[in-house]
Amino acid sequence: MFRFLVVAIAFALSSCGFAGKTGGTTTYQPVAGDILFQSLPNPPGMDLVDAIEGSTGSPYSHCGMVFQEDGRWKVIEAIGPVKITPLDRYLARGRGKKVWAYRLDESVRKKVPAALTAMKMDLGKPYDPRYRFDDEAIYCSELIWRGWKAATGRELGTAVPLGNLDWEPYQAVIEAIEGPGNLPLDRKMITPRDLAKSKELTRVYPAG
Repeated sequence: MFRFLVVAIAFALSSCGFAGKTGGTTTYQPVAGDILFQSLPNPPGMDLVDAIEGSTGSPYSHCGMVFQEDGRWKVIEAIGPVKITPLDRYLARGRGKKVWAYRLDESVRKKVPAALTAMKMDLGKPYDPRYRFDDEAIYCSELIWRGWKAATGRELGTAVPLGNLDWEPYQAVIEAIEGPGNLPLDRKMITPRDLAKSKELTRVYPAG
């Protein structure tokens, strides 16, 4: 079951196309260090996506950080392995091609290059569906959280225990990953929702 969840995610994301717009009549205008949240594709069998969104009461099941390299906008993200994705591919991926962009306060944005350097040290590491804080495997919001802490010594957002989330409807998904009867309710994690709640971040797209 665990292998099926990971393979299902990889298959769904490999089928995504390209697009420069996020939908509607306006486009997202990137700034280095922006954090982009999205709802991942969710065909039948994508139980992990349901669990992430449902347990947090949020449409955010994935996130990545924007940066510019060789004149092109890109996103560093932990999806499958930690990797770098062209921004247009990232924008095209989410359900309904929707994306929510959050911008770091100008007073702390100077730390973005150092955070990106730290995040790039995790390139190639596998995705962690167990949502643990360790160096072996990395999940999406953890990648950004780790990079920011390495650059600033401070956490971005507040980590919460699994037991504080609405985990009960997703017990079967958790046990498929952790093993029957294993519910690590004390395990702290930084969810996409709780990363977005950071006081250093302001939503800039869509406005309002």
